[in-house]
Amino acid sequence: MTQDSSTSGKGAGKKQPDVRRVRALIVFLVGLLVLLGGAGAYVWSLRTGGSEDGAQQAGKGAVQVGGPFELVDHKGRTRTEADFAGQHMLTYFGYTYCPDVCPTSLSVMTQALDLLEEQAPEIAEKIVPVFVTVDPERDDVAALASYAEHFHPRMVALTGGPEQVAAAAKAYRVYYRKVEDESAGDYLMDHSSFIYLMGPDGLYVSHFMHNATAQEIADGLKARIES
Repeated sequence: MTQDSSTSGKGAGKKQPDVRRVRALIVFLVGLLVLLGGAGAYVWSLRTGGSEDGAQQAGKGAVQVGGPFELVDHKGRTRTEADFAGQHMLTYFGYTYCPDVCPTSLSVMTQALDLLEEQAPEIAEKIVPVFVTVDPERDDVAALASYAEHFHPRMVALTGGPEQVAAAAKAYRVYYRKVEDESAGDYLMDHSSFIYLMGPDGLYVSHFMHNATAQEIADGLKARIES
């Protein structure tokens, strides 16, 4: 009896953890993590608009896209950004020797404008499709004139000297570089692939990814340009 009483006394003297307090602490910490995660998501949604287009609009304030340029069109005329004042420019940077991405993007852009001419002609007439080469070494006026015939009839294709093209690409935050192709004995151009929509004031409005469909682009244009 004495031994049992002694053993019982030792157990009673030990400080047992309060299970309810431990559970409450765990619940509190989990709730805090959820709250912080939700707050972070909310802040991100404010910055991005909760969508790809919102991210583009957020980028409008953070990244300046577009600016002055002086190039030559496919008819041999000098062109600057002032020539497009009052119109929306739908602009793509690429090159005529591009094996797939460029002709695909320009074809989709052409189809989008064709759709827009059927669905909202008053908006379509406000847009000028523009193609700017990143390969001035090979894309002279004659090459651009031949290339432009395969796309929208109102397309303006632009080239210039290496410094002029580099300045335009830099203004539009376009990446490009020459890549030697030993198997072909020639070179390709590695470059970013976006379709930029510029406003009548020359400022960036939005852009479309290279995998956007013609209808998606047409719908995007209708949503962003007043009729």
